[in-house]
Amino acid sequence: MDFRDQWVQFKVCDVYYPDPTQVLLDLHGNDVLTGKVVDVSDSGSHTEAFVVVEVEGVAVPVVVLVERLLGTGTA
Repeated sequence: MDFRDQWVQFKVCDVYYPDPTQVLLDLHGNDVLTGKVVDVSDSGSHTEAFVVVEVEGVAVPVVVLVERLLGTGTA
């Protein structure tokens, strides 16, 4: 079968090259996520502290530097 000029679908995890992580960063690197903080590091400095955030749709919590947070609030 000739696939030229055909639309196809595939999973990001099935990309062979470039690294699937790079594909996701290129496509969604600037998307803004919302989640609930479930833990905070105790670094002694507010600017060097990290938060652990549960994000709906992401299998594991993500860790973000506090100074990189764009906003806070309650849900």
